[in-house]
Amino acid sequence: MVNILVTGATGYIGGDALYAIANALPDPDNIQFTCTVRDSDKGAIIAKEYPKVKLAYGDLDAYDMLVEEASKADIVLHFANCDHEGAANAIVEGLSKRSGTSYLIHTSGTGILTVEDVHANVVGRASNKVYDDWDGIKEVTSLPDDAWHRKVDKIILGAHEKSGGKIKTAIVCPPTIYGPGRGPGNKKSDQVYKMAAYVLKSGKAFMVGEGLNTWTYIHVHDLSDLYLKLTEAALQGGGNATWNEEGYYFTENGEFLWGEMAEKVAQEVYKQGFIKDPTVAKLGMEEANNATPNGGRKWGLNSRCRATRGRKLLGWSPKGESIENLLPSIVKGEAVDLGLSKTHAAEAAGE
Repeated sequence: MVNILVTGATGYIGGDALYAIANALPDPDNIQFTCTVRDSDKGAIIAKEYPKVKLAYGDLDAYDMLVEEASKADIVLHFANCDHEGAANAIVEGLSKRSGTSYLIHTSGTGILTVEDVHANVVGRASNKVYDDWDGIKEVTSLPDDAWHRKVDKIILGAHEKSGGKIKTAIVCPPTIYGPGRGPGNKKSDQVYKMAAYVLKSGKAFMVGEGLNTWTYIHVHDLSDLYLKLTEAALQGGGNATWNEEGYYFTENGEFLWGEMAEKVAQEVYKQGFIKDPTVAKLGMEEANNATPNGGRKWGLNSRCRATRGRKLLGWSPKGESIENLLPSIVKGEAVDLGLSKTHAAEAAGE
């Protein structure tokens, strides 16, 4: 029996990845999933969809619980808060207690690549800097210590040596994520969704600075496919994947300018009749941060990368529907959540 520990299974990324992995592995009777959950309400959400999954109760501050559960796991899929140092240390400590080889697949984020703009104290500017997880892997794994998510990245990157070689690690680093999640909990993403929500609430479209900054993006189903391929590689004793110092995987299927995305969001909100003027205003960093936590970074800085490693080694090939095609449903969904519009079911029922 292979034991797989999952954190963040009721979240957007973790829930969709668990769906993909649980429904694709060829020998499910030989795999036992254990999901950490904050409380019984979260546990019930998972149990309803996955009755055979074991539940371990406690949040990310439950250090002893995480150590104990990790010590029993052959593979840990860590989808929860990528900036929680205590949880990362607990998982590494637990896996280090095992006698054999174990695998830790951790979720970071390409916010880590915004560090140049942070140091330069600029927003909305263009940049030619593109990070590559193949040719430029050493640069990626040695970013400055003050880069977003870097503290926990370093814990994961150091786990192999700290455990005496027993832990093999992979870091998955997604960019702007979009698309409907298939998990038992949260089914929607953050950046573009929060932008749409702010425009709906305030009645004003916006971008940060000149909007010339670039990010990459990925459909959540394609992101989950990479987690699946890494999990399959771990089940094969490492497979074709690289681990540890070269176990860093970007995920992207193209890139976009935030200024252009802001205009597309504005036009869609206008088209659906929620604002009278789709003109895009310019916000500064402070104003963007007031719109949503870390909004300045999420909407105003550059985060450019190329996902070469997964394509080259694992045959990963993203093919999800474009974010542009999904903007109508994203705006509609945010309007429903804000109480500005009815669900399709409510409309059909004449409510």
